[in-house]
Amino acid sequence: MSTRDETRGLVYGLFAVAIFSMTLPATRLVVAEVHPLIAALGRCLVAAMVAGALLAVTRTPRPRREDLPGFAIVIGGVVLGYPIFTNIALQYVSASHGAIVVAILPLATAIAGTLRAGDRPSRGFWLAALAGSALVVAFALWQGAGTLHVADLALLAAVITCGFGYAEGARLSRHLGGWQVISWALVIAAPVLFLPLAWLVAEHGVAASPRAWLGFLYIALISQFVGFFPWYKGLALGGVARVGQVQLLQPFLTLIGSALLLGEVLDAATWLFAVAVVATVAIGRRMPVARAGG
Repeated sequence: MSTRDETRGLVYGLFAVAIFSMTLPATRLVVAEVHPLIAALGRCLVAAMVAGALLAVTRTPRPRREDLPGFAIVIGGVVLGYPIFTNIALQYVSASHGAIVVAILPLATAIAGTLRAGDRPSRGFWLAALAGSALVVAFALWQGAGTLHVADLALLAAVITCGFGYAEGARLSRHLGGWQVISWALVIAAPVLFLPLAWLVAEHGVAASPRAWLGFLYIALISQFVGFFPWYKGLALGGVARVGQVQLLQPFLTLIGSALLLGEVLDAATWLFAVAVVATVAIGRRMPVARAGG
């Protein structure tokens, strides 16, 4: 892997993280008025319709049969796992709280990249990733008065599933392309989503304010679809472990979004935790990571 590819991968990754940083605040808007599973499955189904139209217009070839197990991991991670678990968690905790816990995602992505994409991070890289993750756990324990809230467990489940979805999507993107991977993942998952979503809507309804619907459109079209275009491209170019570390910037951006969009009050300790976690990005960025085939 060339330095130019790594730099381009990091730029794509930063762009995607800026998009993803507003996902939790937008989701918090939605789940305050709409059943969390309706929001989670609905965002995927809406994104799938747009993805299907794009695939049809561009006449993109279908994935190979041998790629289908990989798509199952992507679907379980970023199409179903992350949206469902975060939506459940955000019924109980603020978006700013969720942002700090989800900051552990780079570690999950690095582990998944090692297992699925063949990346081989150095010891220094792992120490930096573990340091950032330890800060995240400390924050969750501090917020929970020494115990982890059930919402924190849901957020951790979101992180684990998403990490594998990211790593597998990056592996597939090396020969399929970033937007093709997320598009096919959504389209393949769509038939499974329809009946459960229809039942949930019949049971709970979807009455919501215009503000909540705007939040839903953001998580459906931007977070669930458009954001993955630069994200998977960046991971494929710069490596899962290396570019995945850029996610540690996401909590800081999400804190700003939570304050502006939701009016959440952020105390000094929250900012200090965010700054400390972000500092590990600079350290991790300097540590060597061997790429598969590189």
